[in-house]
Amino acid sequence: MPRPVKPPPSTPTFGLARTLSKLGYCSRSQAEALVLEKRVSVNRKIVTDPERRVRADDELRVDGRKVAATQHVYLMLNKPRGLVTTAADEAGRDTVYQCFDGAALPWLGPVGRLDKASEGLLLFSNDTGWAAGLTDPASHLDKTYHVQIDRLPDDALLAAMRAGIVDKGEKLLAKRVEVLRAGEKHAWLEVVLDEGRNRHIRRLLEAHGVGTLRLMRVAIGALQLGDTAKGQWRMLSAAEVAALTVSTKSRPAR
Repeated sequence: MPRPVKPPPSTPTFGLARTLSKLGYCSRSQAEALVLEKRVSVNRKIVTDPERRVRADDELRVDGRKVAATQHVYLMLNKPRGLVTTAADEAGRDTVYQCFDGAALPWLGPVGRLDKASEGLLLFSNDTGWAAGLTDPASHLDKTYHVQIDRLPDDALLAAMRAGIVDKGEKLLAKRVEVLRAGEKHAWLEVVLDEGRNRHIRRLLEAHGVGTLRLMRVAIGALQLGDTAKGQWRMLSAAEVAALTVSTKSRPAR
C-alpha cells in the first residue's frame, strides 16, 4: 500500500490589522480603521474584518497599492515643551510630528509618551514588535528624568517618593531620586522610573504638595538624550537599537 502523504505544515496566520502593523505600514488602530473603511484588500478582495486571518504569502493592498514590508526605522527626538504626542489632535494642538516636516520618513509611531508639558527624549519606530518590548511594563526599563520643583526638597520628601503612594488605584513611586542642584527657592531632581503611569512624576509630587515646573526625560536605558537640540531628531545606531532590545529582554520578571 502506498504510504499516506502528510499534509504540508500549516502557514502561520495573523489578524489583518496586526499584519499591516507588523509590516510597518501603520499603527494597529490605524489599520483597523482602514479595514473598516473598506480600503484594504487581501488577494484583490476587499476585507472588512480587521481580525481576518492572513498568511505571509497573501497579497495585501491599501487603496489599490500593494503593501510590502517596510525597512525598520528607529529614531530619537528631543521633544519640545508644548507639543502633544499624537499624529493628529482633535483640538488642533501642535503635535510632535511637526518636528519631522519635510523629512522623507515612513510611518512612525511613538514608543511611549511624553505629555504636552514635558520635554526630552522620545523614541519613534515602525518596528511595532520592538516598540512593544520597550513599552511592556514587564520590561522594567529604566527611564531617567530631570525635574525642576517649586520648593527645596528634604530627605523626607525623597524618602516618601521612593516609598511611593497609591493614587486612583495605581502605585506610584520612584526607583531612585536624588537632588541634582538647588537654588534659593527651587531645585532640580534626578528621578528614575522603571515603569511609567500617566503623569507619574507629576502625580507623585502633587501628592506631597510639590509642584512641577519643568520635566525632561534625559535617558531611556543606556540611551542618553545627549546634545540633540530641542526639536531635532537623529537615527539610532544599530548598536543603540540592539542595546535597548537586550536591556528589555534581560530584565527579570518581578
